[in-house]
Amino acid sequence: MEFPKFLLGDNTDYPTAIFVVHTEFPRFIINLENDEVEWLEEFSKEDEKELEDEAENLIEAATAFYDREVSRYED
Repeated sequence: MEFPKFLLGDNTDYPTAIFVVHTEFPRFIINLENDEVEWLEEFSKEDEKELEDEAENLIEAATAFYDREVSRYED
């Protein structure tokens, strides 16, 4: 089964949270309410340097995905 690159997540235990799940490597969940990121991968020291370079781009892409999805509901 193929998944989209990003998914929106919701949970009634966290009523104000806005979760975006990144399904490709490096997998993570970001809560856009507070920008908290939970990585779903374990990284080697070599990976950590690459991750530092890529993390900002991935988080910006997750935020843009959410903004795009919300704008589709507002129209």
